[in-house]
Amino acid sequence: MITRAQQILFVVMLVAVVAMAAFLIRLRERAQDRLRALQVEAPASGPVSAPPESIALLIPNDTDGSLLETRRSLPMPQDESARARVLLETLLHSFREPKSTHPIAPLGTPGNGGAASGQESGAASQDLDGIFLMPIPEPRGLPPAKGQMAVVDFSAAFAAAHPSGIEPETLTLLAILGTLHDNLPDITQVRFLVDGHEKDTLAGHADLTRVYLASDTATGSQ
Repeated sequence: MITRAQQILFVVMLVAVVAMAAFLIRLRERAQDRLRALQVEAPASGPVSAPPESIALLIPNDTDGSLLETRRSLPMPQDESARARVLLETLLHSFREPKSTHPIAPLGTPGNGGAASGQESGAASQDLDGIFLMPIPEPRGLPPAKGQMAVVDFSAAFAAAHPSGIEPETLTLLAILGTLHDNLPDITQVRFLVDGHEKDTLAGHADLTRVYLASDTATGSQ
């Protein structure tokens, strides 16, 4: 026989599940609205020749499980969402370089689930479906939280190509968190999607259902 306490617990859990589903739907809608806005604004602004900037990339090392900061010089756009995308495309592309310390098979390699791109830059652009910045959601009645949330949307091809294992998957997430935190300090939280949808894990292990703190780059943290 179901007790009253069990009934109350069931109702509370049901409400929590419904609230979380509504939050994720709203999160995706905001991300799509942001993408449409950027697509409308981009043609009007026209191409801009930006001077190179020094950026920091946190590169994983699978041998010892560490993250090494590497600096590169790149032309960077002014829009923060566009800057975030350039940062992450550059970071993810480094995983596919011949001497990568955190190797991921190039798109088009048999068995990785991707299609051949023919060019390294094309492979980099196919790793991400998008990255969007938005205010951090807060319950009604509470003051707005400081900072922004970044929603990182991996492509299905990237998730399929990623090596399975708690350490390589965690290192990828930590490298992204650290790279965003070092270059865009207004980003305080990060949420991960795959192909526009919530997925339990990246490649079977690292949790993608939670919100990560951008400052949480301790190797091995979950």
